[in-house]
Amino acid sequence: MTFSGIIVAAGSGSRAGGDKQWRDLGGRPVLRRCVEALLAAGAEEIVVVLAPGAEARALEVLSGLSGWRAAIGGSTRAASVRAGLAALACPPDQPVLIHDAARPLLPKAIVQRLLEALEMHDGAVPALPVTDSLRRGPAGTMEGVVDREGLWRAQTPQAFKRRVIEQAYAAWADEQAPADEAEVLQRYGGRVALVAGDPRLMKLTYPEDFAMAEALLPRQIRIGSGYDVHRWGPGGSVWLCGIEVPHDQTLIGHSDADAGLHALTDALLGAIADGDIGDHFPPTDPKWKGASSDRFLVHAAERVKARGGCIVNVDVTLICERPKVKPHRDAMRQRIADLLELPLDAVSVKATTTEGLGFTGRGEGLAAQAVATVDLPAST
Repeated sequence: MTFSGIIVAAGSGSRAGGDKQWRDLGGRPVLRRCVEALLAAGAEEIVVVLAPGAEARALEVLSGLSGWRAAIGGSTRAASVRAGLAALACPPDQPVLIHDAARPLLPKAIVQRLLEALEMHDGAVPALPVTDSLRRGPAGTMEGVVDREGLWRAQTPQAFKRRVIEQAYAAWADEQAPADEAEVLQRYGGRVALVAGDPRLMKLTYPEDFAMAEALLPRQIRIGSGYDVHRWGPGGSVWLCGIEVPHDQTLIGHSDADAGLHALTDALLGAIADGDIGDHFPPTDPKWKGASSDRFLVHAAERVKARGGCIVNVDVTLICERPKVKPHRDAMRQRIADLLELPLDAVSVKATTTEGLGFTGRGEGLAAQAVATVDLPAST
């Protein structure tokens, strides 16, 4: 069954700290998640109802998505919904799903249940039974118990035939705004089905709700590896894993030639499939001449964070005959931990030799390899 969608995104979101529909959740804006969910469920068109002046922001966060258009909402939810209905291009008998922009984690199965319920009812609402015991206490002191039998927590999207919900709104004569569209339809005399909701379809109302929603996102563990080599040249010290180590030579490179941090930067970029260090900091660009490799590593960590990910642990191995790494290993671990904002026990730095074999054994250069583990939101 085909359907159209309305996403109500005109509110201020003040209880969540403001602008909750524009905030990132798992690396993607909340509003974008809502639009993507309805499109993935088969919506033929989506009207996104915005506050005045928010059109440019919507174009930015919904860049690359088609099948949606904007409408300007009113001072109440009911006014915004009516504006969304007026902006639809679908026929009068088309099912319309009206959704809160504050509920980004919409499973496709919910949409299917709603559409199936519309075959026998005038409207349908996803709902969860109230399982907690309820208390009445308007002054902060318990004054009674509320019977939870037959009580449900309503969610969105709520589904209706376009003509029916428009007629119900036209007949609404109460000065008090309705709680939602289901109340409007029920007051009009329509039959509203309750279908099984989903705890993941929570509403982002308070700041702490974002942490809860992040925990509900499907996750995946990614592992990236990095490898780097620099040759030895004249000098009096060498940079390794963010620490300057006294030595009778230095590593030669376009930046500070910190092979340890270069390998680790590539490991982080590899974990999120975001190219390599040369893509982000080309050695042909003179502005990176002599640059501290700290900047490269922090940039890679920010790229992970922008994807909604977090770094779980990192492991660096330095391969050389000299200098001795062990006396500086704890300082190296602490420096990397500080740069990546990780606990010390999530950072490993090791060193090994090649027993005199190869270019490292001959003292021609130093090699480093690194592995990084990243926890990311799943792509679907």
